[in-house]
Amino acid sequence: MKKFLALALSLLMILSLAACGSKDTDAEQNDGPSSGKDTYLSLGTGGVTGTYYPLGGAFANIITNNIDGYTCTAESTGGAVENAWMLARGEIDIGFVAASTLYQAQHSEGDFSDGTAASIKGIVSIYDEVVQIVSCDPSITSIEDLRGKKVAVGSAGSGTEVMARDLLTLYGMSYDDIEEDFLGFGDASNGLKDKTLDAAFIWAGMPTSGLLELGAQNDFYMINIPTEKIEELKKSQPFCVEVKVDNTTYSAMKNTATTIAIPASLAVREDLDENLVYNFLSYLFDNLDKVAEAHTQGANLSLDTALLGLDVDNLHPGAVKFYTEKGIL
Repeated sequence: MKKFLALALSLLMILSLAACGSKDTDAEQNDGPSSGKDTYLSLGTGGVTGTYYPLGGAFANIITNNIDGYTCTAESTGGAVENAWMLARGEIDIGFVAASTLYQAQHSEGDFSDGTAASIKGIVSIYDEVVQIVSCDPSITSIEDLRGKKVAVGSAGSGTEVMARDLLTLYGMSYDDIEEDFLGFGDASNGLKDKTLDAAFIWAGMPTSGLLELGAQNDFYMINIPTEKIEELKKSQPFCVEVKVDNTTYSAMKNTATTIAIPASLAVREDLDENLVYNFLSYLFDNLDKVAEAHTQGANLSLDTALLGLDVDNLHPGAVKFYTEKGIL
């Protein structure tokens, strides 16, 4: 009996030591301050053929290559609106958003009226995205002329589609007044070429590849938005910037048009580390050559326009620290 008890106690001691060893091993495998492993960050972009994706890759590399303790990867997403929701849900850490999307999220407006995305914070504006309402029909010169027409309004739920609805509303119109088609830039360009569409909303940096392709075989026209309408829009959407577009941008464009631009920006989770955001902005503006190499729109990134279209009262604390040191705030 004594031998049996001694053997049982020995077995219990062995099992206890094994369990302790297992816990130590698990602790070593966990990502924590003492594990020596980097914190993983996800940077939401857009489609792989768009502007956000290559720029996002450059930004992710700047973080990974310069900021100790972090590894960042650019992820293809549905674009600005989806990125805002993903930031709010904590599914990504950094994301491309239009300044309009960010403003509406922060102020619980439009598609974000439930307030669940109000916590996300802006950190920098990168380049202007121009609202280009295009047609190959010279008789379509204003948004009002779209009544009864077949119009591509962007992919469902995209920033382009939200903007299309906002501009129709500006003229007292809605989807009830047009034959809307939820098409992205490439399909919209093809629809204009094939004459299955009368017009298309395209919201992107210029020159936009889809319009360059359209212009290779077709003349086209851009709908004009008068200054007084832009000023009316800015009362509710202060992030809008008035711009003019002519054939110096697109040789196939047969008119000069006034339209609006809205900066493409970066936003982050509210709880992202302040020092991380500060360091990212510092290295970002120290590596402008790498940003410009990633995409032509990257050459437009500048401290002079870094806060264009952003609500400075809703910047991330790390951004506030950076821009205050630069004398911008």
